[in-house]
Amino acid sequence: MKQAQDFAGGNARFPENPRTAMRHFLLPIVTAVSLLTAAVFAGESNALSADEKSAGWRLLFDGKTLDGWQPIGKAGVPIKGWVVQDGAIFLAKGAGGGDLVTTEQFGDFELTWEWKIGAVGNSGLKYNLPDPKRGLGFEYQMIDDEKHPDGLRGGKLHQTAALYDLIEPSGDRKVKPVGEWNESRIVVKGDHVEQWLNGVKTVEFEFGSDDLKARIAKSKYKDAANFGVKTKSPILLQDHHDEVFFRNLKVRVIEAK
Repeated sequence: MKQAQDFAGGNARFPENPRTAMRHFLLPIVTAVSLLTAAVFAGESNALSADEKSAGWRLLFDGKTLDGWQPIGKAGVPIKGWVVQDGAIFLAKGAGGGDLVTTEQFGDFELTWEWKIGAVGNSGLKYNLPDPKRGLGFEYQMIDDEKHPDGLRGGKLHQTAALYDLIEPSGDRKVKPVGEWNESRIVVKGDHVEQWLNGVKTVEFEFGSDDLKARIAKSKYKDAANFGVKTKSPILLQDHHDEVFFRNLKVRVIEAK
């Protein structure tokens, strides 16, 4: 009788549809879980898991400072151009920072990092520098393949995840669109070297091999002294006068067998 009286009165109340009621109940929960998940993933940047720590991984960038980095060939000189922005090492287009290198040198190592570039952007990460005071070494290419002139003129030898001017990246590489984060990896173990992009191996070669020597002889590096000879060197972030971001730079020293 009470329900009938409510329907008949001026403030009639109709029973809520069960599906609508369930949506109203679940919406705050789903929203809270989504926000929590986003916060967790955001907190993972520039941090090591317990498993990574036990496996010997270290951060090359703490997400807050540029400690452990310096302008190439200028130990003790303040860093210009490169800044920390939104938990990433950032270089604005035309900032004029010059190449940035680690204060530590590496021989046999595994390196992972995330990066993204601006439209018509070009940058690279270099390793195995014959002279640690000069920005010449093996270059993991990072570029806007579709719009930057170097990637268009030079073909695949100058495109993302190539060993720049030496080895084309594999045909099944997976490049994220400009402005999105890519994940890259380099492994140097003994004479064996691998480059990876977003879970796909893009380049593989051996120090001292006839194939590598032949490639160097036909490249821009042909007259560079000791180019391609394995050596310890800093890790270099290239200033190519374009916008670029780096984060989650992690390294572990490995034993060559």
